[in-house]
Amino acid sequence: MATSEKFIFSSESVTEGHPDKIADQISDGILDAILKDDPNGRVACETLCTTGMVIVAGEITTKTYVDIPKLTREIVKEIGYTRAKYGFDGETCAVITAIDEQSGDIALGVDKALEIRDKAITEEDIAKTGAGDQGMMFGYACNETEEYMPMPIALAHNLARQLTKVRRDGLISYLRPDGKTQVSLQYENGKAVRADTIVVSSQHHPEATLKEIRSDIIEHVITPIIPAHLIDGDTHIFVNPTGRFVKGGPMADTGLTGRKIIVDTYGGWVPHGGGAFSGKDPTKVDRSGAYMARYATKNIVAAGIADQCQIQVAYAIGVAEPVSLNVNTFGTGKISDEKIVALLRKHFDFRPAAIIRDLDLRKPQYRALAAYGHMGRIDISPLPGWEKTDRAATLKKDAGL
Repeated sequence: MATSEKFIFSSESVTEGHPDKIADQISDGILDAILKDDPNGRVACETLCTTGMVIVAGEITTKTYVDIPKLTREIVKEIGYTRAKYGFDGETCAVITAIDEQSGDIALGVDKALEIRDKAITEEDIAKTGAGDQGMMFGYACNETEEYMPMPIALAHNLARQLTKVRRDGLISYLRPDGKTQVSLQYENGKAVRADTIVVSSQHHPEATLKEIRSDIIEHVITPIIPAHLIDGDTHIFVNPTGRFVKGGPMADTGLTGRKIIVDTYGGWVPHGGGAFSGKDPTKVDRSGAYMARYATKNIVAAGIADQCQIQVAYAIGVAEPVSLNVNTFGTGKISDEKIVALLRKHFDFRPAAIIRDLDLRKPQYRALAAYGHMGRIDISPLPGWEKTDRAATLKKDAGL
C-alpha cells in the first residue's frame, strides 16, 4: 500500500467463538488429525454450523481413520460452547458428515510424488508434483510491528486474543465465546499516529449491563493492548455498540469454513487471491502458496531490503513452476523490484512439493492458526515455518547491503 498520503485504515478480527471460526477450527482440526497418522492424506474439508447442528462435507483421501463427530464435539466444547443457553452445546448438537474421496481428475496432476513419508524427497519428485489448483496468492510483510504485519490487523488480533483470554481466565466471568474487534488507525507520512476508532463486541450473560461490560472491556481488554500514545481525546471507543449481545455463535449466525479470509491474512491492507486456507492439505496452493509468499516477503523485510514487500504468485493446476511472480515494495526497496524478483527466484523454491518440504507443512499445526490469523503468529511455539527469518542474512548479503 502507498504510504505518502494521510488516511484512516481499518482491520477486524474475530474470536475463536465466532461461528465462521468454529467452522474453520473444525475443518483444520480434522486436517490435523489426518496428518498426524497420514502425512500424505488429501483433505478438502468444509464445515457449516447453525442452530444445534454441524455439517462436515468435502473430499478426503487417507489411510487413517478419524472419528469426525467425536472430534467435532471436542472442538466445539474446547472453544467454550458447553451449554445450550450459550446458543450452542457441543455435547448435544447434531453432527452430520458427507465425505467423498478426492476427484481422480485433480489427483492426476499432483499424485506423482506424494509417497515421500519414508524417503527423502528428490528433485525429480519436486519437478513432477504439480499445483493442486490454479489461482493467485499474495504475501506481505512490513517493519511496522514486531510481527512484521500491518498495525491495524495486528492490534485487532491482539484485542480478540485478549478478549478470549479474559473470558477463559474468568477475569470477566460473564463473557461468552462469540466476539469481534476492529481497529481504525490514522496514518500520516506512512506512520500510524493515532487510533481513530476501536470497536469491541462480545457475547455476554443476559444479566450483564452495558455499563459494566464497557468498563470491564476498556480496562481489561483495550487498555492492555492498544499503545497509550495512540489513544487521544478524539479516539472513538465502541463496546457492544448495539447495546446487547446475548444471542451469539451458530444460533445467531450460520458459520462457514473460509468466510474470514481477510481476517486470516492482512486485514485488507493488501489484495487477497480469493482462496481460503482452512480444511485444505498443503498440496492446495491456496494454502501453501500463500504461506510461501509470506515467508519470502518477511525475509526480504527482515533483511532490510525493503520496509514493506508484497508478492503475488500464480499457478496452473498440475504444473509445478508458478506461472508468474510479481513483487511490489511500494517505493521502499533499497534495490529495484526486478532485482528482488531475481533474489526470490534464486533463494526460494515456489514449486508446491518444495514449499511443503521447506516449510514443513505435512505435520499437524493448522487448528492453532484457524483463529487470530495465519500470518504474524509469533505467539505460536514452535514458530510456523513461514514466520521464520532464517534466510534474511543470506538475502542481505546477496543484495549487497
